[in-house]
Amino acid sequence: MTGTEIWQWSAVKTAAAIKAKQVSAVEVTTAHIERLHAANPALNAVVVDLTDSALETARERDRAQAAGAEIGLLHGVPVTVKINIDVEGQANSNGVVALANNIAPGDAPVTANLRAAGAVILGLTNTPEFSLRTFTDNPLHGLTLNPWDAAVTCGGSSGGAASSIAAGIGAIAHGNDIGGSLRGPAHCCGISTIKSTQGRVPAFNPSAPAERPLMAQLMSTQGPLAREVADVRLGLEAMSRRDPRDTFQVPAPLIGPPVDGPIKVAVAPIPADMRTDPAVMALIGQAARHLADAGYEVCEVETPDISVAWTLWANLIMTEIETLQATAMRQMASPDFLLAIDGFLKLADILDGPGYMTAIAQRSRVIREWVMFLEDYPLILAPVSVKPPWPVNADLGGEAPVREIFWNDFRFTSAISVLGLPAAVTPVGLVGGHPVGVQIIGRRFREDLCLDAAAAIEARVGVLTRQLWAR
Repeated sequence: MTGTEIWQWSAVKTAAAIKAKQVSAVEVTTAHIERLHAANPALNAVVVDLTDSALETARERDRAQAAGAEIGLLHGVPVTVKINIDVEGQANSNGVVALANNIAPGDAPVTANLRAAGAVILGLTNTPEFSLRTFTDNPLHGLTLNPWDAAVTCGGSSGGAASSIAAGIGAIAHGNDIGGSLRGPAHCCGISTIKSTQGRVPAFNPSAPAERPLMAQLMSTQGPLAREVADVRLGLEAMSRRDPRDTFQVPAPLIGPPVDGPIKVAVAPIPADMRTDPAVMALIGQAARHLADAGYEVCEVETPDISVAWTLWANLIMTEIETLQATAMRQMASPDFLLAIDGFLKLADILDGPGYMTAIAQRSRVIREWVMFLEDYPLILAPVSVKPPWPVNADLGGEAPVREIFWNDFRFTSAISVLGLPAAVTPVGLVGGHPVGVQIIGRRFREDLCLDAAAAIEARVGVLTRQLWAR
């Protein structure tokens, strides 16, 4: 095949080319290994190199195809997995030195699903300690850089995943999101993603010594990051295969019934107390015009209160961390993480038992308000952040910068996690040479509608990483 280099191909194109025997899985994997070894030393995005086993897997994929075996969605497609998810035989370190030998006894569901789809795992990508910062740095594997600019963050906690994809390492990256850990890195690195509805993609780590706290289970999602929206859709389909180990997984169809058009998109109003970057807000306005041009009915209306949802998210998740996890974290963490976690905990009211139970009950009411709003407006257009990517490790200055990042800049992103709603992110342009993404929030289990709107924006903006590679 002619055209761009193999590592620059989309996952959709790669899968189709392998299936048509225009290129072998070994050729594709070799191209991505060469790209990994060329680009990763400057970024530190992939921190566990599995390229030897990847080549053997690629050979197995080619042998199976030659023997007439059934071809999976991602047959021969190179992918990466975040280091906080179990890959059998590898350490699920979560960026923590004390967990460097936490060897996974089996695959997590999302890892198993990627293998079942025929994917080839190139390596494991970096995350901050305990996957709890928006900046990807830890004492075990070090700092991951943004391929657009080493002075700004690649985001967190799926920063290694986003950085690798933007650099052309792998066609799809696995990540996860409990307060913006897929969406923030996509915003920072100029790529696309989907935070799926809670229950869409199965989650479980065989290496975990105990179950996660309840709200962490109900807010955390697994998902794909990719350079193109069509690849996010393909990755989501592969990752969503049923796994009985996740007690919350819902076998909902990936494509829902048609919605009467034109589909209404509510543009989320910006709270009066938020300090915004005018250039970022201008790009979000441009995204709204792109959707109108694509045939959506774009509406300036009041959405449910984002600040109420964010406060609920902060109080619930921080109460669980302080009550069940903080003591162990402090025993294992670096000084940098301690600065960050203390700033996180000061964002919230740490609830007592009755307060925690009351907040869980309140969550149902808040979700209902958003779900009912989405009955009239199936999609909501909102910022990921109201500012461009932050300087590296900007959260280490104490409570004030953490509050500025999470309460002011990132409010629309963390808040959506407590609601369990799907939200796609796609790039809308550059501000000062740095990527900016936009968030499209949708009805429960209507990731298809979110991704359709993201694709409409992408069709008018273009695939941003092509600008990065052309520099």
